[in-house]
Amino acid sequence: MVKTNIKRLGILTGGGDAPGLNAVIRAVSRASRHFGVKLYGFRDGYSGLIKKDYIRLESPHISGLLPKGGTILGSNNRDNPFNFPVEQDNKTVYMDMSGKAVENLSELGIDCLIVIGGDGTLAIARELTQKGARIISVPKTIDNDLPGTDQTFGFDTAVNTATDALDKLHTTAESHHRVMVLELMGRYAGWIALYSGVAGGADVILIPEIPWTKENVAKKILSRKKEGKAFSIIVVAEGVKTPEGNAVIRQTIKGSGDPIRLGGIGDYVANVVEETTGFESRTTVLGHLQRGGSPSPFDRILATCYGEAAAQLALSGEYGMMVSLKNGTITAVRFEEIPRGCRNVPKNHQLITAAKNIGISFGD
Repeated sequence: MVKTNIKRLGILTGGGDAPGLNAVIRAVSRASRHFGVKLYGFRDGYSGLIKKDYIRLESPHISGLLPKGGTILGSNNRDNPFNFPVEQDNKTVYMDMSGKAVENLSELGIDCLIVIGGDGTLAIARELTQKGARIISVPKTIDNDLPGTDQTFGFDTAVNTATDALDKLHTTAESHHRVMVLELMGRYAGWIALYSGVAGGADVILIPEIPWTKENVAKKILSRKKEGKAFSIIVVAEGVKTPEGNAVIRQTIKGSGDPIRLGGIGDYVANVVEETTGFESRTTVLGHLQRGGSPSPFDRILATCYGEAAAQLALSGEYGMMVSLKNGTITAVRFEEIPRGCRNVPKNHQLITAAKNIGISFGD
């Protein structure tokens, strides 16, 4: 039941971008307008909330948004209200501005804030709720590693992009008799690598959930050589550790809520392949191509359903909840009921079993 006393909703996008963000914004805007409720978008995530940098979202702003990648509101993964950068005496200091964030919502007459983001953004939303803010969250990440939902929007598009890359790598690998290694995003979960690896016909898939050995990877590649196949395709998730258990870190960003930037495991695996098999190897890091571009039809639908559901929760006065996909149905879960940590691929996942049964190696 929609509450008639709801007059204004706010919305922001936080963390890394993902295909489908604009589709959520569009759905929230259209649902709000249907019930005569005004919608205000805060620019660049929580930064816009702290600085009161916002825009009234009306029909012209959302026209043509459904197929558009990125977010028209802007986003960042640095400005945490509980550790916010402030300039003092010509230097940057970090202060707790969470009280200011809650105060601004009240001053602007925002009855409920809809927050679209990943683990860091949603963790902040939970903390702001404890300080009195009325918030609904929408789960977003291409990594598909958020607990509390079966799937996040952006994941399907990322898998499509990675699969397309694998299709292209097959032809060059076969032409030059090489081993091609594709390094994919995913943080500490192997969802993108698993799904795209199977869809793209990879011979070896390395994911963080399954420890691997150099010998087992080499064994798979050499067995293919005996079968007359002078090339192989390896997919590796960025969060895969070395056989010795070491993470490969590209960069550490000071002041970021998510300071560790993974990267480089692809080159490591390629070097291992050359040393153990003698095959010439090349690495491709797909990187931010996985985040960009137009969302897939599935992600457009999921993002639209999430946005509409978030608007309905907000308009009904049901705060402190995250919209969710469970067993094919859009539902919602309370913040305190969402498990903490990363949603990893179960080692007994059906797709892992199927992949192994058709000859794909996981290096174990």
